[in-house]
Amino acid sequence: MAFEQSILVNLAATHGYQNCTSVEKIPQSGSNRLYFRLLFDDKPSIIGVYNQDVKENEAFFYFTRFFLEKNIPVPKIFAIDKNKNYYLLEDLGDESLFSYLSQHREGEHLPEHVLSYYEKVIKQLPLLQLSGTQGMDFNICYPREAFDRQSMQWDLNYFKYYFLKLVQIPFDEQLLENDFNTLISFLLEADNHYFMFRDFQSRNIMLRDEQVFFIDYQGGRKGALQYDIASLLYDGKADIAPEIRTKLLEVYLDELQKYIPVNSHLFKQHYQGFVLIRILQALGTYGFRGYYEKKSHFLLSIPYAIRNISYLLDKFNMPIQIPALLQVLEKITQSEFANHNRPNDKLTVTVTSFSYKKGIPQDYTVNGGGFVFDCRALPNPGREKKYMMHTGKEKIISDYLNKYAEVIRFKESVFSLIDASVDNYLERQFSNLMVNFGCTGGQHRSVFFAESLAAHLVEKYHEKLNVVLKHTNLNQ
Repeated sequence: MAFEQSILVNLAATHGYQNCTSVEKIPQSGSNRLYFRLLFDDKPSIIGVYNQDVKENEAFFYFTRFFLEKNIPVPKIFAIDKNKNYYLLEDLGDESLFSYLSQHREGEHLPEHVLSYYEKVIKQLPLLQLSGTQGMDFNICYPREAFDRQSMQWDLNYFKYYFLKLVQIPFDEQLLENDFNTLISFLLEADNHYFMFRDFQSRNIMLRDEQVFFIDYQGGRKGALQYDIASLLYDGKADIAPEIRTKLLEVYLDELQKYIPVNSHLFKQHYQGFVLIRILQALGTYGFRGYYEKKSHFLLSIPYAIRNISYLLDKFNMPIQIPALLQVLEKITQSEFANHNRPNDKLTVTVTSFSYKKGIPQDYTVNGGGFVFDCRALPNPGREKKYMMHTGKEKIISDYLNKYAEVIRFKESVFSLIDASVDNYLERQFSNLMVNFGCTGGQHRSVFFAESLAAHLVEKYHEKLNVVLKHTNLNQ
């Protein structure tokens, strides 16, 4: 059944929310659910949701009612349509913990008011998790009742097929599967009869009136305590510094011990394993959404996840042997996908030539995106026998191209655009900008313009930039 806005408006009207003045679509994230804000002249706004997956909706409805009975801060449900595809929720506003963190962070330093929100969240987390031992019906969970061996295998295969294979990291399939099974067996040793939020990260925590609220818990299931705190503290783009993660983990353990006895040493060993499987699951998601579904904004999180892997490898302290998996992780940290630039580092401008026959180069850096200039409308020296064996790096080709007025105009326009972006990126302390030049074969025009722009940037900006020049299809 396709979405119909009128159903949401009518559902609101039959539950006391008449005279809707406008319906604003809220940007979609990773799920297929559609969210809308319904506005009224004389009432507070409410959130309308459309989701075709009825079983997922039923899990959300059940968890919401259960949590509200336990005084756990989640949005109220105002109405559900008879087919359970549409429902109305309390509007918690637009400020998530992630947006608040992004607005107020100072490099790696988190101000006290940001840390205080994290501490509020962490002190609520045990209550949320322990509710799973207080009469919760896990049969309602969707798609799986528990984070068991099957669920873990799904996550690890997701990582294998949608990240490792798509980005072409080599591995021995049988040895990697053996290590997956070893890791899973280790994780299953942890107590796992609690409620596991599953996606407990800063975008799913809303801030309103200095209070915290939880959303998007419909994927919750029975599981271990370590998974959710690992998800929060190793939340990729939140990019929490290691020493802050350590401090916040201790806050969580202190709070948890108010309710149940905790073996801190054993908890931390299993915690490290849950950090690992959470990062691998996240990489699978980034690969699937970014490379397979072509939603490029997911690619921006990959460098952060890889930075977390590097830290984990350095601190590895699990009592298990997983050599093939560790080898794969090392390869990932040494790959082109591991961009370790911080916002305060020097701006790196990557200038690339390419052939349209081979496709536009992917950008795996923190900022992502950039410019793609099509040089195919310009004079082509490759069509003339005299120039076929030369490349855009040579004077004979630059002399040929520079004699055309349209080439000069194109170059001046490109330089003007790129200079404006570079100036802006330097001011905003961005870390990366990518500029691509494409032509038919990637030998002449694109190479000439990439060389010209790189030389221009080096001359104009001197020590302010790192300029990286790549010719992806140049036969040398």
